[in-house]
Amino acid sequence: MYETWETARGAEIIAEHSKMEGATLPIMHALQETFGHVPEEAIPMIASALNLSRAEVYGVFTFYHDFRAKPAGRHVLKLCRAEACQAAGGDALAARAEAKLGISIGNTTADERVTLEPIYCLGLCATAPSAMLDGRLVGRLDEARIDALVSEAQR
Repeated sequence: MYETWETARGAEIIAEHSKMEGATLPIMHALQETFGHVPEEAIPMIASALNLSRAEVYGVFTFYHDFRAKPAGRHVLKLCRAEACQAAGGDALAARAEAKLGISIGNTTADERVTLEPIYCLGLCATAPSAMLDGRLVGRLDEARIDALVSEAQR
C-alpha cells in the first residue's frame, strides 16, 4: 500500500524531482503516491529545496483538491460536484453515498477502507452524474450504480 512517512525518504523524493521545471507539483504527486498524502512536514522541505516560501508551497497544496493532508482509505470514491453533475441529480446521489458510508464527503470511513472525495469535473458532462473509483471513471450514475460503487469500495 503506502510507505510510512520518513523524513529521509521524503528528502530523497524531493531531491529526485527538485531539478525539474515547475517541480512543486511533481514533488507533491510523488510524495502522495508514496505516502498516500503530502505530509505536513514535507511543506518546509519542499520550500527549502525549491527556494520558495512555505506559504507559496502551502498555497499550491491547498489550491489543488487532489492533494491530501492525511492518507486516503484503501479505496477512493470521488464524486463529481460540478454543475452538470449537480443538475443531473448528483447532490442526491452524493447524499446517498454519504449515508451508506456513514461519512460526509472529504472523510474516510473508520475502518480506513473508503475515502469519499469531491472532484470538480471529470469531463463526463454528457454522461452526468459521474464518479471515479480508484481511477476508474463511471458515468450515468443512478441510485443502483452509486450503491454498487459504494459496495465495491467497501470490499
